[in-house]
Formats: sequence, C-alpha cells, structure tokens
Amino acid sequence: MPITPFTKQQLLPQEETLEVARQRSELFIGLPKETSYQERRICLTPDAVSSLVAHGHRVLMEAGAGLTASYTDKEYSDAGAEITHDPKKVFSCPIILKVEPPTTAEIEMMNMGSLLISALQLKTQRKEFFDALQTKKITGLAFEFIKDPDGSYPAVKSLSEIAGTASVLIAAELMISQKLGKGLLLGNITGVPPTEVVILGAGTAAEFAAKTAIGLGASVKVFDNSINKLRRLQNNLNQRIFTSTIQEKALQKALMRCDVAIGAMRGKDRSPVIVTETMVERMKKGAVIIDVSIDTGGCFETSEVTTHEKPTFVKHNVTHYCVPNIPSRYSKTASLSISNIISPFLLQMAEDGGIEPSIRCNPGLKHGIYFYHGRLTNRSIAEWFGMDDTDINLIVF
Repeated sequence: MPITPFTKQQLLPQEETLEVARQRSELFIGLPKETSYQERRICLTPDAVSSLVAHGHRVLMEAGAGLTASYTDKEYSDAGAEITHDPKKVFSCPIILKVEPPTTAEIEMMNMGSLLISALQLKTQRKEFFDALQTKKITGLAFEFIKDPDGSYPAVKSLSEIAGTASVLIAAELMISQKLGKGLLLGNITGVPPTEVVILGAGTAAEFAAKTAIGLGASVKVFDNSINKLRRLQNNLNQRIFTSTIQEKALQKALMRCDVAIGAMRGKDRSPVIVTETMVERMKKGAVIIDVSIDTGGCFETSEVTTHEKPTFVKHNVTHYCVPNIPSRYSKTASLSISNIISPFLLQMAEDGGIEPSIRCNPGLKHGIYFYHGRLTNRSIAEWFGMDDTDINLIVF
C-alpha cells in the first residue's frame, strides 16, 4: 500500500480563518492646564476638539487651559469640550494630554494604567518621575520620539521650524532696540550693505532661520561639519549661499563681520561649544547672538539661560538671547502645530481600537512609547538613569 504524506482528513477542504475586524474605541481625553514655568502652549485647539467630539470622543478640559494660547473656555465649550475647575477630575481621565511632562504630584492624581501623551524632555527629567510612572503603571508616549514613515520626527521638526524662523525675527527686534541695538534694519535696502547673518548648524532650525534671513534680504553664511547637511540645506533653499565646514579661522572671520549669529547645532548629549569667549570678544559692538541650542547647553561659550521675562543680557558688548523654549513665545502658532500632529494620531488610535492595537499597526507610534504599563521600554532613558528596560517588541507584537 503506497505511503502518502497526508491523511484523507487532511486533504479535505478546511475552514478558512478570517481576520476579526478591529473594534473602534471611544477616547476620553483629559486636557489639564500647563503649570510648568513659562509654558503657554496647549495640545489641542478648539478645531481639533471639535473634530474629536464629532467622531464620538470626549474631551474634559481644565478651565483656563487655553488662555495663554489665546483660546477661551467658550471656544472649547462651543467645540464640544466639557470644562471643569477641578484638576483631579481632568487627571482621572484614561488619556492625559499635556505639552510639558507632568509633575510627580500630577502623576499622583492619575488613575492606574492611564495613557500619558506629552513631551518627555529627557535632559531635564529626574529618576523620581519614572518611579512615579512605574508605580501607577502608566503608558507614556513622548511627542519627540514619534516617527514619520520617512524616519523623521514630526514634532521636533515642526517646533524647530518655529524656533528657526523666530530666531531671525527676534534678532531683527533686538537690532533696533534703543537700549541694546545699533538701529539696523535686518534686510537689504538699495544702496545699503545687507545685514550679515552667521548660522551654526544645518538642521531644520538652521534651514528655517536661513530661509527667513534670506527672505528679508540678509547675507547668510552657514557653518556645519556635515557636508551632506550643508548640501541638503542648499538644495532646500533652491539657491547657492556661503556654506563651510567649521574651521576656526573662517568662522572667526565671519563672526567679526556679522551683525547676527544664530546657534542651532545639536549634539548627542550636549550641544557642542563652537564659539569660544575669545571669538565673542572680537565680534562687532552691538552684534546679536541667538542661541537656539541653549536647551541642550548652547553652542556659544558665553551663553547663559535666560527667560521670556528677561530674555537678554550683554557680554563683551554683544547682546545674547538664550531662552530655552522659543516656540512658547509664539504660543498660538506652536499650539496649532502640536495639535496638527497629535489629533490625527488620536483619531487613528480610536479607529485601531486603542493604544495597544495602534502601536502594533504603527511602528512610528510604537517608537514614541517609553513606558508601557509601568515597564520602561526606552534604552536611552535606562542608560541615562541606570534603570532596567524591556524591549517593547518583546511585549507588543
């Protein structure tokens, strides 16, 4: 009798296993008031709230949360948000949406197993913050870690665009200031030599600073040690400008001639110090330094952190502007930008059936998760604070 590899039963047609349709979930989002110093932004605009409510979701908002971004409670109420004066009610929502990371006291008000969506700002965090998340078994999603399909970070890129554009506009204000400035117009007027701007770095912030300065008619010089970044910047500007690798002699010469110097360089842990105090001493009297990288240490040796209330100081006859959170100065624009990034993710998350199915379907969103049900899943945080971490791909697959 011949031997067959299959039995008669195995050769019979089998039942087909069909994919189970994903069940849509309804979101209940808490939008608390920002309590961090000088934070004026909000994560959702009234239009974004209206869109979420129209899709059957709930938004509970703390009264006055949008005022610093020029949005009234009435606008949010008309959009369908529920307004409360009790922050405990807001923090008891299953999903908490904040610009700045919450304090440990705010985490205490959160329910076990909540989803926290906010910025993380790793450089300013302390271990107590992560211990508090662990105790409450929180799932944490950081704006700055979310990736687009092309590998870029949309939140970081968007806020860098604001910071880059703003750096030139701030410099223009400081140059005409009666107390600090030289009475120069940042631009190119017929018969008058153009204002000279030096930009350190060739990333997104530097690119938008260059676009704005060129648009105003300034003469721009860009320094960076990456030829690829410099080439990409020139291609994005659609014109040839002065670009150079960072060589002390060439940089010193450019700084001595310039009216504005903008620092927009990033490092792995800290921004590299490119401009020494000696170089600053040789700059023109009344020149302006805008250190966009001050939140990661700054790239001018003379830089010191300043605030929105007192944004400048003068050192070696050079005006320094070193405010770490430049986008917060333009709170409405920055809020619109953040809202445009976050609201589509929220709507997609609801369609997918919640955060767990959503991060299975979206690798970029999964990259944004740094805490999953109280378990640290980010290697950088683990190394920074000496904590144990678990690869999220071993938990969610």
